Order: sequence, then structure tokens, then C-alpha cells
Amino acid sequence: MLRLKFDAGTPARELARDEAMLQWADSMVEQDDHSQSTQLFRVWKFTRPTVVLGRSSKFQDEVNLPYCDARSIEVLRRCTGGASVVGGPGCLMYSVVIAVPSDGGLRKIDVAHDFVMQRVLAAVQDQLPQAKRLGICDLTLGQRKFSGNSLRVARHHLLYHGTILLSADLEMLARCLDFAPRQPEYRQGRPHHDFVTNIDVQENQLVESLAQQFETNSDSAASNELVEKIEEIANALVLSRYNDPAWHTRR
Repeated sequence: MLRLKFDAGTPARELARDEAMLQWADSMVEQDDHSQSTQLFRVWKFTRPTVVLGRSSKFQDEVNLPYCDARSIEVLRRCTGGASVVGGPGCLMYSVVIAVPSDGGLRKIDVAHDFVMQRVLAAVQDQLPQAKRLGICDLTLGQRKFSGNSLRVARHHLLYHGTILLSADLEMLARCLDFAPRQPEYRQGRPHHDFVTNIDVQENQLVESLAQQFETNSDSAASNELVEKIEEIANALVLSRYNDPAWHTRR
């Protein structure tokens, strides 16, 4: 799996990059080009607080729009499923693109969750052995969630990405989001401020543990060349979708 590093971008561009990674990987298979691995990994952060809707989320139901508008907090939409999340400083993001067979295996959602989350959990447990996975794909500490995740399965690959709360503004997070429409049983109806938590780990060590769990290759020449190709795809996605308010606010 090739590890990619991009310069920090706008929230919209960061979301476009994830989708661009998936599109590039699938295009390589369509072109029957086996010159390099199509499995990709990156870690990144939003440069400012951002609410991110799931592909089918209803912004009017999941987001406290007056609060976000008053503080100029962007509300954007990603290409993967799941409910709305809040990213920003203190929230580490990871993204992986993984090859999937034409049927079965990782194409099954529960198998995909297991494949990725056992690796993310193992990386966290290097520093926080008491961390657990609860619900479908939440990582928790003492029944409080510190990592949420979502995915999209394309023709030949899947995109799986998620958050890990390290030093996020939890009060702001709770104010940005309205009550979640879909809740795991272990949440027991708790509001956001009683349900989420940061974890006390060394960020650099966590990043390296994630890279090891996904068996990444840090070939800088290959990575730099590929980053340029993915940025070209992301440019088109930003213009056609991620800079379009209609994409983010559609009902």
C-alpha cells in the first residue's frame, strides 16, 4: 500500500482528494495498468472546523445550522455513507483505498469493516491497550466514542476513511451536530457531549502505527508522481462537485 502525502488543502479539496484516490485506483484497473499498486493510504487533518455530512445525510436533520452559520463553520458532504461528523484541529483523519474482488470478500460491508478496523484498533492499542471496538465500526474508550468511520465500495476498490479524536474541541462538536438519527445500542441515548471523548496518545507514534498496520510503502518518487495525478482528478471534482453548494445542501 503506497503512502501519500499532500500539502494541506481546503476542507472541500481534502474531501475531493479521497474520492480522487478511489477514482484513480479504479481507472488503473480499467486500463489494465499494473505498473504500480492501486492500494493507497494517507493521514491528514482539516485546517479548520468542518462539519461533514454522509453521502445521504439530511443536513437539516443532523446539523445545527444556526450555530455553524454564526461561526462560519462549513458544512460539506463526502462521497461515503454514514452520519455527520465534525473534523478540525485535534482530529486526525485517515483514508485508505483497498482493492476488492468482483464479488464476496471485502465487497461485503461487514468484512470491509472488520478488515480495516482491526488494523486501526491495533494501531491505537499500541499506546492505549484498553481501547475497544463497539457497534459496527466505532472505536471507544470507557464506552465513549473517539473514532467514527465510513466507506464506499466502487467497482474494483473501496474507500474507507475515518476520524480519531485526539485534542478536538468536544464542546464545539456537540454544538455543531443535532441528535444523531442512527445510534448504536451502546450509546443508550446519550447526547454528544456524554458520548464522545479524546484519547491521550502521541500523534506521531499513532500515525506510524497506522502506517505499519496497513503495510505502507513510503516510496517518495512514486508517491510524489501519484499525488500529482490524483490532484488533477481532485481539481475536476472540486469544480464539478465539492465547490458546488447544491451538492452539499441537497435534501
